[in-house]
Amino acid sequence: MTTINLTTKIKAPKQIVFDAARNIDIHQQSTSPSKEKAIDGVTSGLINLNETVTWRGKHFGFYLTHKSRITTMKLHDYFVDEMEKGKFKSFRHEHLFEEKNGVTIMKDKLHYETPFGIFGELFDILFLEKHLTNFLLERNKILKVVSEKTNKVFAE
Repeated sequence: MTTINLTTKIKAPKQIVFDAARNIDIHQQSTSPSKEKAIDGVTSGLINLNETVTWRGKHFGFYLTHKSRITTMKLHDYFVDEMEKGKFKSFRHEHLFEEKNGVTIMKDKLHYETPFGIFGELFDILFLEKHLTNFLLERNKILKVVSEKTNKVFAE
């Protein structure tokens, strides 16, 4: 199992960041390099506890689908999405939010396993972990911009 841990500091209240992180439209905006689109389940707006979304995007030259469900949620503190259907053996993404002095510390903990035994492990080491890390970094960059812009509008 591989785990990716990222921390992003955002100058906005955690309510704004939390909602941005579970907003399907913002996610699609942040994944433009892979042309990821929500094609089933919740396809726009905010996703909530026990709801699903199926994504279709181009990764490594192939269009892939990935269905996930929000399995755990405590408003404004954390939520977890877990794969129901897709190419991974397992996939669990924890999103955690903590606010200190007007800054939200957003943490991503992505745990996944690849199929295909040693070949999957090798693919992970050579390509996949870096790809997923960059995917999350780009997503978090957009979340930061959108959240800070939204906070600025509300502050005016």
